[in-house]
Amino acid sequence: MSGFVVWFTGLSGSGKSTLAAMLAAELRHRGVHVESLDGDEVRTHLSKGLGFSREDRDTNVRRIGFVARLLARSGACAITAAISPYRAVRDEQRRQVERFVEVYTRCSLPVLAERDPKGLYKKALAGEIKGFTGVDDPYEAPEQAEVVVDTGVETTEESLGKILATLEALGLVPALAGRRPRPRERAGRALVAPHGGELVDRFARGPERDALAERAKGLVAVDLDARAESDVEMIATGAFSPLQGFLGSKDYLRVLGDLRLENGLLWPVPITLAIPAALADRIAVGADVALRARDGRLVAVLDVADKWAPDLALEARAIGEAPSPARPVYLGGALRALERAAAPGFPRHHRDPRHTRALFAERGWSRVVGFHAEGPMHRGHEHVTKAALESCDGLLVHQVAEAAASPDEIPVEVRLRADEALLAGYYPAERTLLSIYPGVTRHAGPREALLHALTRKSYGCSHVLVGPDPEARRLFDGLAPGELGVQPLYFERPFYSSIVGGMATVRTAPGDTSTRLEISSADLRARLLRGETPPPELLRPEVARILVEAMRER
Repeated sequence: MSGFVVWFTGLSGSGKSTLAAMLAAELRHRGVHVESLDGDEVRTHLSKGLGFSREDRDTNVRRIGFVARLLARSGACAITAAISPYRAVRDEQRRQVERFVEVYTRCSLPVLAERDPKGLYKKALAGEIKGFTGVDDPYEAPEQAEVVVDTGVETTEESLGKILATLEALGLVPALAGRRPRPRERAGRALVAPHGGELVDRFARGPERDALAERAKGLVAVDLDARAESDVEMIATGAFSPLQGFLGSKDYLRVLGDLRLENGLLWPVPITLAIPAALADRIAVGADVALRARDGRLVAVLDVADKWAPDLALEARAIGEAPSPARPVYLGGALRALERAAAPGFPRHHRDPRHTRALFAERGWSRVVGFHAEGPMHRGHEHVTKAALESCDGLLVHQVAEAAASPDEIPVEVRLRADEALLAGYYPAERTLLSIYPGVTRHAGPREALLHALTRKSYGCSHVLVGPDPEARRLFDGLAPGELGVQPLYFERPFYSSIVGGMATVRTAPGDTSTRLEISSADLRARLLRGETPPPELLRPEVARILVEAMRER
């Protein structure tokens, strides 16, 4: 295992040192070389003589970071536990370490005051002590910590379990062998690795983000359409791992021809940024450009590493999209995101890959099946997903976030309400997760099915459902063992069988077509537009009511 840094931050008394010591002991038990840098001990030795001004606090953190960096470089796990109250200097340390995990030990002031044996918080709150961090001296909580534990409500074992789950999910520590772990210990242990091995994170943070945002104002701006906005989010959050940005020409051609990136890694669909030729004339390879969302915000900066005129006819033959009459130019290069290109429309269900992986880990799921939903779930979907759940720990229902393209389409907010009703009434709550999929539909046929499988892997799914498309199955079956990294679960088209009195497929029910009542998403939409209520054999009554009422309102 390569070296890494686990950086605990939080107010005094929040449990940093306790959890750091527990983590160190657990990792040593797993054979990891661990060195601990406790805040109090560092103050006694490495930072003796420093005071508690902002400058001295930053110096203390930089000294800790320097030693931690050296330890990680030598292959050790360096665990630090210091208040480190200022976000900027913590982010500075993050930028200098390749593998950096920030753990925020959150705890409310009332709880800290009650558990403080020295009574310092009560004195500070009463004004008897000045310059006390978290009371009258600022503490800047992390905005993007890899792990957040709430030690005021969690047991130390629960908090430790969350930390271990994240380290395991990131591939930084080995899973413990030799005994049956407790559920919290098991969390995330066997989660599938993201495609490419590491979850990409292209968001700029802290001072880096501020400097980049200021610089973006003076750059040539490229306007993003809906698909490009989605692609920026999928790249920045790691859903498109291992992509760091938009493909260059070599990767583009290799993907079209071989379904591979230049480095040989499986990748089926070119993720490209198209711009008008007139704008391309103003952009040189090696320059930076700002990426502007449709609402006018500058949301990312692209380091232009390549610029070329694509072979649109070749692209159309490969992925089925018609050539664009605009004759665009493509830009390739790594990007740094300043913010999301589009605000999440449904925050309750909007989860990045790191969030879904953390939830899977916390629930102890290791075998997770992903279901790509482009419409409300009907009885056929229920049949195949429940069949998959028989051999998996959990189900991720990924409802596509695209807005309705026409009044005939079912809006995403209606689809989500319908899915909520179905999952609440007919699935075990502890084994399902409904989430938004922010990727756009590319109409790339079997290649798109493969892209969905790879992105589901980055979200933490070990299994994916693949529908009754012979070409998609041939594509999946033609892959070398292990290169996909997830297990495809094939299913036949389900129908209601009057013979067996329930949902079935041609593999599980006798009879001809006269004994089958079939439904598809297109058929469902057509029935709703005609004002029909689909029969309960095809759609659960609770779901039908939501859809019928919504379509009548439209």
